Amino acid sequence: MFVLGNLIGALATVLQILLNALSIILIVNALLSWVRPDPSNPIVRFLDQVSDTVCDPIRRLFPTVFGGFDLAPMIAIGLIWVLQRVVVDSLHEWAFRVG
Repeated sequence: MFVLGNLIGALATVLQILLNALSIILIVNALLSWVRPDPSNPIVRFLDQVSDTVCDPIRRLFPTVFGGFDLAPMIAIGLIWVLQRVVVDSLHEWAFRVG
């Protein structure tokens, strides 16, 4: 059964890395929005696409702009943090128990 435990542990680690990368993308995009970089830059377009994919559903659910600041990235990072604590930690615990 240790193979199944290792597989679940690897899945949890990959999910954790992806969620951390998404958090970093959201933070970098939020910081870049203060500077107004060139929108035709491929890196800026990628960051905008990823950030909009995550933040647009949050913006549709309720208003997130208060005092000129868009709080959708902060809400998304909070939800990512909850996912890490609930899903990733549960997968790591499950891998430990199985393996």
